[in-house]
Amino acid sequence: MAENSKPLISGFLMGTQLLELNGCTRCKECMNWCPTYAARPDRPEITPMYKIAKFRELLDSQYGLRAKLFGPKPLNEDEMTRYTEDSYYCTTCGVCGTVCESAILTVELWEAIRPNLVARGNGPYGKQNMFPKLVAADRNPYMAKQEDRLCWVPKDAKVDESGKIAYFAGCTAAYRQQALGVATVRVLNALNTDFCMLGKDEWCCASAMIRTGQRPLMKEHAVHNIDALKDRGAEKVLYACAGCLRAATIDWPRWYEGYIPYKNMPLSVFLREKIRNGDVQYRRNINYKVTYHDPCHNGRHLMHVNGRDWAFEAPRDVVQSIPGIQFSDMARSRELQRCCGAGGGVKAGIPDLANDCAANRVRDVEGSASDIVASTCPFCRRNLMDGRNLIKSPIKILDVVELMAQGMGLDVTIPENPYTKFQEQDTIVCQDVCKLDTVTQKEKTDDIGEY
Repeated sequence: MAENSKPLISGFLMGTQLLELNGCTRCKECMNWCPTYAARPDRPEITPMYKIAKFRELLDSQYGLRAKLFGPKPLNEDEMTRYTEDSYYCTTCGVCGTVCESAILTVELWEAIRPNLVARGNGPYGKQNMFPKLVAADRNPYMAKQEDRLCWVPKDAKVDESGKIAYFAGCTAAYRQQALGVATVRVLNALNTDFCMLGKDEWCCASAMIRTGQRPLMKEHAVHNIDALKDRGAEKVLYACAGCLRAATIDWPRWYEGYIPYKNMPLSVFLREKIRNGDVQYRRNINYKVTYHDPCHNGRHLMHVNGRDWAFEAPRDVVQSIPGIQFSDMARSRELQRCCGAGGGVKAGIPDLANDCAANRVRDVEGSASDIVASTCPFCRRNLMDGRNLIKSPIKILDVVELMAQGMGLDVTIPENPYTKFQEQDTIVCQDVCKLDTVTQKEKTDDIGEY
């Protein structure tokens, strides 16, 4: 190898993943479903089939038979730069794995390839390299104060210091989409559910670091959050953020060496149980046409862990329980849904691609003739709003629990706090009738997005 040529390592890939690199049959089915290729049809090299073939070629140049006999070939730096860009033009949504004829676990494969690129110095991409610095400094990606984690909780709300049920709010609900946090607390209180929150002891779930191949910080955050939940006596942890739920369910246990005594549960599943038990009393009709967007992290990423019912049906059941709502699914839904475009670091690294993917998803919403698209992911919501604005669509994007809170007639006013000026979200305001509105951010920030 040339003296100045840095090697490409494969140490973050498991043996089965090395075999998967040879398993692609080049059937091109993934190209029919890939959301980033749909937004960039002039770039086939960003699709799974091409990325797998190229990475296999790069590894062969370093470790193949010819390399063993004559030594590895020096890697072309321009070629490595291009491949890195191609690799990060991916939201890690996982639809390619769902339709893969060879059953390649593509999400795990992409998340194993990226750390090798980071180790070589090629990755991450764009502003993604700011994630570790921000999160290590503040334990959240918004440069916000940890002591303000619960600044949005209404003074008359009841939140315990410890208990069997915990609500893990996540950074976005705490600092940028506080309407989601307020609605969640109000609904849990109305259902007489005793629950605790971690407050300043809640650190970022660190999902962004995993998705972009920047792993070193992950263990510290995983261990801290699990220990904090254990110290509070949690037996069931509720998540209203799909990204936090995915990280807590799949990623944290990989870095935690002890026993985890609690069960992670989507908030929608918990709420559906209460609805079925007759504990929910609705007081208003929400007279709108609503569809549901499946977050990749709660859907495809977890459907084989939690089951399809938790992943796909629970949030739909909650939406359809609200009086007045006319529900219809989009043409692409559940395991075949189209990603919003924010995941895998794309929102921070390639924002124009994220917006174009979101615009395509908003067009799917328009095809369902809906007024509102509901979801259970704050970052889907943020990116879909950007896509909506890009194509000037009238569609509004809300969270499932916010619709439920308004149907229950609850006061979801956000108390004035240091981050009120940074709020930007669609809302539903109900007095005599319910009306859709948008809260406009009063002060702009340099937020790079969490995923």
